[in-house]
Amino acid sequence: MFGGVATVPSNSPHLRKSGSRPVVSDLGTSELENDAQEGFLRLIEGNDRKGGNMPSIPMSTAAIMPSPAMLWRFKVLLFCVWGFICCKVGWDSVMRMSVDLRDLFLYEAFLYYNPLLLVTMMVWFWGVNLWVFAQGNVNYAKIFDLDQNHLTHREIWKCATWMTIVVPTSLTAYLYLYSHGEVSLAASQPVLLYAAVAMLLIFPFDIFYLSSRFYLLRTLWRIAISFSDFFLADILTSMSKVLSDLERSVCRMVHRQVATIAWFEADSVCGSHSVAIPVVLVLPYLFRLFQCLRQYKDTGEKTTLLNALKYSTAVPVIFLSALKYHVFPEKWTTFYRPLWLLSGVLNSLYSFYWDVTRDWDLSGFTRIFKFSKQHFLSNVIHGRKWVYFWVIFSNLILRCTWTYKLSSHLRHNYLTVFAITALEIFRRFQWVFFRVENEVNKMSSKSNIQLSMIDNPNEEDRLLVSNGHSFTDRHSRLEPCIPRVLTILSFVLEKLVARNNTLVDDLNHQLSGISCGSAVIGKSLDAFHGVRPPRISIRKYLERLYKYTDCSPLLHKHPDSLVLSLNVHRLLATRVMVASKMLDDV
Repeated sequence: MFGGVATVPSNSPHLRKSGSRPVVSDLGTSELENDAQEGFLRLIEGNDRKGGNMPSIPMSTAAIMPSPAMLWRFKVLLFCVWGFICCKVGWDSVMRMSVDLRDLFLYEAFLYYNPLLLVTMMVWFWGVNLWVFAQGNVNYAKIFDLDQNHLTHREIWKCATWMTIVVPTSLTAYLYLYSHGEVSLAASQPVLLYAAVAMLLIFPFDIFYLSSRFYLLRTLWRIAISFSDFFLADILTSMSKVLSDLERSVCRMVHRQVATIAWFEADSVCGSHSVAIPVVLVLPYLFRLFQCLRQYKDTGEKTTLLNALKYSTAVPVIFLSALKYHVFPEKWTTFYRPLWLLSGVLNSLYSFYWDVTRDWDLSGFTRIFKFSKQHFLSNVIHGRKWVYFWVIFSNLILRCTWTYKLSSHLRHNYLTVFAITALEIFRRFQWVFFRVENEVNKMSSKSNIQLSMIDNPNEEDRLLVSNGHSFTDRHSRLEPCIPRVLTILSFVLEKLVARNNTLVDDLNHQLSGISCGSAVIGKSLDAFHGVRPPRISIRKYLERLYKYTDCSPLLHKHPDSLVLSLNVHRLLATRVMVASKMLDDV
């Protein structure tokens, strides 16, 4: 975008259709307008084919592709055929088994494939979350500290589609091979699937969204106090049953118990009475608890201790339930079971209270569903009171049912377990909208406070101005040295912007003789070039960003360093917005 050639290649990241994403500024302005871009591309490609005086623009490969509607219908047809084949083969395979063996075998198949099916469901829901954020102009990339190449909802749905295809296909192969006597081949199906998932996550080469995979692994590994770490840890608490089933599955694979009856003994190493089950169930809550304690150590906010108390209430629910298999029945009935019920009620009510009063901001929920374009979903949900009642009531009910899932002694009916876990994932899907909206409001209020501090100087600032000093002298005394990298970066950006201005003006001049579609051309060029330049120079903007943006308390300035590492990342991320002239003066 900065200083590119005068031609507009069809695979430009600003004009490409596949995988393109709107870069949303803090003010909610979309940088790209896909419809105008497509019209502009069609116009200049048609003029090039006619031998006009347009600059040489390569033909898009999409021009020789089938229409998107036909391609989409063909994919849907293939998907339906695939689904029918899987259902038919799976049903016939189950019917071939004896009645006595059928339930046990289905329970084992459920154990291996239930976690991955639920993860697939969560990925689909996450794509819906991102789609709503994009429609409502919510800058989720800034909230989660993502780079400019983060995955969009379309790419998330593409991953979910492949997961939807691969996991049921492996399940169908498992059922078919086992029912036809190929036990060893059947046992290899879940092993290969789990190995493929693990290899895909840690594969070091730049394929299948390397940066996003490493972002996920890095966030899972560390225990930091950023919003993205809190957010992912909260989601993991809703998937504690999934993690427990993953542990059971891997245990049976390691001990070579897949497609056998060796694991039917409840007291075996991989049985349903294993102490590893409550340990894995409690891990997400302990991780979140440690995050709250670390946040209290770094910030001193006492509310983080109350949040830590919320996650600690899940620990008694899990371990008291596991005690049923390790104490006498009379003692469980008279002593431990009442304690388990009491801890379950306390955990559900406390979690519900925290969701409504702390994690959510009910006053802002209507904003996130106020789409920039007319949409059926926005008309149904935006500003409707029933949405509030539904979300609050469903959250309370599902919080109580989730306590059922944390109890290992109530896990024998696998269909009920699957339904409750799926409902918990749906509850978390609803929770995401409120939680992100609350974070947006916090960031907006913080920005407004900083702006008021800049726009409304105090008495000391006015005295400095009256004595011939500039408004920034006070801050210059606090920050006596503006890093040299600011001057260098601003000089480079100004050169790039000037060159971009010249190139776009030349292209506008070449297009001025075309009468057909002039409105589309002007709109496309505005979307490509930027429509709202800032009212101050790039250098002044970068200096203000350096002075007034808060730094993390975990980073400290070294006396010999020229610039904070955090500021380096901030400047590199900001240069795109400044040079594209999409960000107003702060």
